[in-house]
Amino acid sequence: MMWRRKCAVAVAGTVLSGSIAFTGVVGTSGIAGAQPAPPPPTTTTTTEAPFTTPNTDSCPFTSLPAPAIDLSEAPAPGSTAPTAVPVPESPVGGDKLGECGVVLPDGAPPLPADIAASGWVLADAETGEVLAAKDPHGRYRPASTIKMLLALVALDELDLDTEITATAEDADAEGSAVGIGKGGKYTNRQLMQGLVMASGNDAAHALARQLGGDAAAVSKMNALAADLGALDTRTATPSGLDGPGMSSSPYDLAVIFHTALQNPTFAGLIHTETVEFPGFPKDPTIPDDQDRPGFTLANDNQLLYNYDGALGGKTGFTDDARHTYVGAAERNGRKLLVTLMGGEAKPIRPWEQAARLLDYGYALPASTTVGSLTDRSTGDATPDVTRTPSAAAPGSISAAPTATDAESDTTDRILVGAVGAVVVIALVAGAVALNRRRR
Repeated sequence: MMWRRKCAVAVAGTVLSGSIAFTGVVGTSGIAGAQPAPPPPTTTTTTEAPFTTPNTDSCPFTSLPAPAIDLSEAPAPGSTAPTAVPVPESPVGGDKLGECGVVLPDGAPPLPADIAASGWVLADAETGEVLAAKDPHGRYRPASTIKMLLALVALDELDLDTEITATAEDADAEGSAVGIGKGGKYTNRQLMQGLVMASGNDAAHALARQLGGDAAAVSKMNALAADLGALDTRTATPSGLDGPGMSSSPYDLAVIFHTALQNPTFAGLIHTETVEFPGFPKDPTIPDDQDRPGFTLANDNQLLYNYDGALGGKTGFTDDARHTYVGAAERNGRKLLVTLMGGEAKPIRPWEQAARLLDYGYALPASTTVGSLTDRSTGDATPDVTRTPSAAAPGSISAAPTATDAESDTTDRILVGAVGAVVVIALVAGAVALNRRRR
């Protein structure tokens, strides 16, 4: 029986769920200028059902995210949809993180109200200790939060001072855009600002193009995820747009975010509030077209402006993923991070839900733990990832795709034959047999 069959979790004899009202221990005091939420109305003027936190105790997302509501994940003609990402035999990060409901430390206070996310993780951003979680290894779509993986690959491989000229394909990328234009000249640093601060899919396309194209960038992102132990993750697009087989989890996003926060450049990007961004020239093929001037680019993460000690984070949304979010803050020398997946922007916005969970975390003892983002002793062995120097950044390391199954099978046969030959020679020579350790 797979570990994901462990569903409801009881603390002190009471089954906990994210819908438990939060009473007096942690509020929204950390939100600058925030006011207490008004009491719910006593009368109903609409037929819409009242909000309830999604219940995941029955483990609905053990292997796959919820069914897509559109055709965004339909495989291309002539191809088939990928199978589900394998579920490890034991939960990565610790046994308690194998539970599907709310996971709290013994004696923890009730959770804050109005947390709409189906799954989330609250963790120490320095030690990697998980303080609390809900359906941490549930499979959800990451939307634009997966841009963290693209950012890490790009930071590893690309020179931030290199300037590129944007193409029409960059400018026409589907979805959210920072405002890149055909013929515009941008440094990779500016593209990274557009990627992280404005969630620009146009910036994602321009970066992926330099990494070898969308397919190559996706392959590198997936290899890096495997290297980090994010075994619930398979990205299908560089930008986070939904695609066949797209999958991640609150735990995996926390692992990726924890890693990204250790990168000073990434940490600086998500903490930047505003920056000047270039314009682009008129298109000579369009009559009466005009040059586009530069503009001030503002970070779209409201936690950065409204939460004391906010370090930044990343927003995400697609119709299938719903709202996703990662955010981090520092208070009194203690850094915490939070990830949200499968959420809604009601009854409060995702960044506000993150703020409440951060407040909750700061009220817990620093020694609190229900699992770890850095402990790789549980879960299946992490797939091998080849690390190769990048031509764009000599001496750096970057995740590269693993060998195909056919190549691995051929390599295994060669190794077996070589080992057999060594054994025969050793026996003939009368040498002492060597014990070999399989890796």
